Amino acid sequence: QVQLVESGGGLVQAGGSLRLSCAASGHILSTYTMGWFRRAPGKEREFVAAIKWNGASTYYADSVKGRFTISRDNAKNTVYLQMNSLTPEDTAAYYCAADRTLFANIATSLNEYRYWGQGTQVTVSS
Repeated sequence: QVQLVESGGGLVQAGGSLRLSCAASGHILSTYTMGWFRRAPGKEREFVAAIKWNGASTYYADSVKGRFTISRDNAKNTVYLQMNSLTPEDTAAYYCAADRTLFANIATSLNEYRYWGQGTQVTVSS
């Protein structure tokens, strides 16, 4: 069982930055491919970014490519999402998730992820 806790959300002006953290417990995070997802008001949860279990590769949604960076510190059992050049369209609840399979390749589908955090709210004002 993996427990995930997100932090770092908040209110920021357009053009600003935030860094989200996802701390894991209950299992060694280094064996899991990790993803970040978000759900904006009135919309479905969508893929944002993912990083392979060994950190060897990353993948981003087109909407955040070049602005967001996913990284991991396996020694700290933590995954990060650095968000720069934020726009009001980035306003959403952000969730981290761990793949259902150990040592998995990167996946963008929600169904590939088994463990989810409670989410952290990011609000970008114009």
